[in-house]
Amino acid sequence: MDVDLPCRLELISDLPGHDERAWQVAWNPTKPLLASCSADKSVRTYSYRPSDHGSKSLAFSHVGTIPTGHTKTVRSIAWAPSGKTLAAGSFDSNVSVWEREDVSDSEDSGETAGDWECVTLLEGHETECKSVGYSSSGTLLASCSRDKTVWIWEVQPDADFECMGVLMEHSQDVKCVAWHPSEEILASGSYDDTIKLYIDDPSEDWYCFSTLSGHKSTVWSLSWSPEGSYLASSSDDLTIRIWKRVEEHKWKFVLELRGHERSIYSISWGVGKGASENLGWLATTGGDGKINVWEITETQHTKDPLSAKLLARVSGAHDVNDINSISWCPRLNHLDLLATAGDDGLVKVWRVVPS
Repeated sequence: MDVDLPCRLELISDLPGHDERAWQVAWNPTKPLLASCSADKSVRTYSYRPSDHGSKSLAFSHVGTIPTGHTKTVRSIAWAPSGKTLAAGSFDSNVSVWEREDVSDSEDSGETAGDWECVTLLEGHETECKSVGYSSSGTLLASCSRDKTVWIWEVQPDADFECMGVLMEHSQDVKCVAWHPSEEILASGSYDDTIKLYIDDPSEDWYCFSTLSGHKSTVWSLSWSPEGSYLASSSDDLTIRIWKRVEEHKWKFVLELRGHERSIYSISWGVGKGASENLGWLATTGGDGKINVWEITETQHTKDPLSAKLLARVSGAHDVNDINSISWCPRLNHLDLLATAGDDGLVKVWRVVPS
């Protein structure tokens, strides 16, 4: 822990259960549920509620395990914005889509609801699927793969999916996809060191309207600022780059962050807490086992429109293990909560607290 930082990361919960490395964590946007996926081919779900120890304290409990039926690692998971559907992308090249038999709209943790059921299996990728994500409207699902493609699917009633486009813009393995928080703009990052941005042309199909170059190595992770005018990317080159929207279809590199000694596998940009002029909190993690939390603020300078201040840091967050995923809780009363997943098979939950 760095004593001189304004905040620290407090470990709230340690959630064992996966038999092999945990690849990703995903918070349900509407219910108190956290999901994780693993090389053990399963997806685990945890509920959380205020514990008896006081107002800020939360108790996490394992609700269930989905034995996904995938024949290889489940690499990525994503909730639909409704919180009722979960997509899982696997190294077996397929994407499975899961719904719960009895989904009530109540605020409860859903512990009483029925089992998760696979409602569709999306086949199309030739090799490992690396990342999946739903658009903000929930009407589109994107997936990407080592086969160098990005697929966009339209979500239709009765768990029907129609392929809207197969985008072959990258020259190498595509590591991640991320949808804009309010618009139908998709970003992808690749082993070819670039980021591609795509939109739907009403008269044609989905197409790449911009390529963001600057990273010197693989782009592992992408995260949009909560209000959508910035995009953050992290790389094997040990940097995080932030890109600003300067015109409707034009993005410009404005800030570089350093703070990791090894590949930065995952970043997450949350709303954070504090002054309204800040753009939220950016959490970063990776192969060095360190978590950094940055406060990102807009300045009045056109030359340097952004500034970043390190709020909190923890080293050895998963002991000596790589951390593969980091994610802010999107629910309003828990904006200071983070989850991580590591090579140790553990999922950990952290809270940002004043030092």
